Amino acid sequence: MGAAENAAPPRQEAARERGAAPEAVEKVVVVDQAPPPPVSRLQAQRPLAPLQVTTQAPPPPISVASGAVEPPPQVAAYQPVPLAPQQGPLPSLNSHKYTNCITLCVFLLHLAAAGFAMGFFVFKTVHDNTRNPRSRNARRERSLLRDWLLPVEGTVVLSIVLAFAWQKAVRAWPRAMVRVILWSSFAVTLGVGALLMCFSMLATVGLGVAMVVFSIGTGLYACWVTRRVGFTARVFERAVQPVDKFRGLNGPAYLMVAAGFVWISIWCVAVIGAVNFRFPGLTILALVLSLMWTAEVMRNVANLTASRVIALYYLRGMQSSVQFSFQRALSYNLGSACLGSLFVPTIEALRILARGLNLLEGEDEFMFSCAHCCLHVMNGIFSFGNSWAFVHIAAYGRGFVQASRSTWGQFEALPGMAALVDSDITSSVCFLTGVTSGALCVAMAGSWAFATHRHYTATVSLLAFFVGYLMTRIGMALPQACVGCYYVCYAENPGSRLFDDTIPDRLRKMQEGRDPLVVPTPRFPHQRAAA
Repeated sequence: MGAAENAAPPRQEAARERGAAPEAVEKVVVVDQAPPPPVSRLQAQRPLAPLQVTTQAPPPPISVASGAVEPPPQVAAYQPVPLAPQQGPLPSLNSHKYTNCITLCVFLLHLAAAGFAMGFFVFKTVHDNTRNPRSRNARRERSLLRDWLLPVEGTVVLSIVLAFAWQKAVRAWPRAMVRVILWSSFAVTLGVGALLMCFSMLATVGLGVAMVVFSIGTGLYACWVTRRVGFTARVFERAVQPVDKFRGLNGPAYLMVAAGFVWISIWCVAVIGAVNFRFPGLTILALVLSLMWTAEVMRNVANLTASRVIALYYLRGMQSSVQFSFQRALSYNLGSACLGSLFVPTIEALRILARGLNLLEGEDEFMFSCAHCCLHVMNGIFSFGNSWAFVHIAAYGRGFVQASRSTWGQFEALPGMAALVDSDITSSVCFLTGVTSGALCVAMAGSWAFATHRHYTATVSLLAFFVGYLMTRIGMALPQACVGCYYVCYAENPGSRLFDDTIPDRLRKMQEGRDPLVVPTPRFPHQRAAA
């Protein structure tokens, strides 16, 4: 030990003469200690490795006068920030508490009232045609049954085929289908809008103009999100991979579509009976709103079933039963599905509207300060109600508001994750599949009605779009649930081996400022006053 200490100074002096950096020398000091305690048999068999301390010499100084160039600072690679470990036991996965009971009771009462009203109007239609077949109401109802009901029922069948065709295509070719959906929605809505205008009736021309305007907006949106398509396609590809591990995972979607077919068929006959009832406009509007809420609940029941199965696979590595998850979605979690079905479409639509107003810039500071204020309010409300909540509702049995806050809190706890999910376009892609299917249903039903009874062309076309959109959204609940689980479960457990580098690579690019998702938002320029 002494020889080593004596040899150290000559080496350092020689290094100084050569101009090299001094080497770091580690000194070990031995302190008299008490004899160690006796070693147990287990420690003797598996001894612990001694603690090793390594030192590294400081880098040699760089002389600026000598012409050396200082290397640029190295950017640290992105590392996912692990969340703080949970204190206490893990959240229960088998909560037997009904969530959002008030909303559940309201929905069940609404469903009973809607069923009673539909049964009454169906009975009224049958009664008028059997007891008084020559009456004016009976003749009108027979005309509607012959010329109005058949195209709508054909639309329901077509929408079911399209719904599962879209889902199968997204699962089989996720990378290609994102672009196909974006641009097919533009082309199909443009063509169907032109077709409606060619019918040369005031109502159909109005519907055609609205569809053409929507198609132009869809085309502009597709151009704007071009840089996000690649990442969205990779997310779709990774998110739908676990579906093949669970047999029958698509069964709840089939059941909900079948239930939707039966409900819509009865609903169409009820609408015919409501035409000759008091206040037909308000009655039909109430039936339409009821159908929208019921169909959205059906979609979210399928969403909750798939979300529980996929989420437990990501979080706990469990092979959950599809039947058990479906039963929970129809019982304990049904109240949250009803509440989410009411508020999520409304909140997201208002948020999109606030963002659209925020794109404008002008000289009216009051107007645009109001737009900014509305955007901040909608962003605040979004944290209390969003579509990501269905993952925690399904996995942990939480209420809708609590699940919304917990999922968004996890996104904000992981640096860059909130901005990443905020720029996600998978929900827009699923929405555009419904729009495309609705437009195709309009082309079929509108042409059928125009060829048989032109007077019903506009009404049949509008109802065909409505039915085709709703049925397709029910069928696309599975891919959207898989994407939601992929994002939420990664935010909850970033270190899981079930996730690849898709999200970490994107977060690293966002941190380094070279992310193609973060693009400047197009704005209208200021209007300069004329000189």
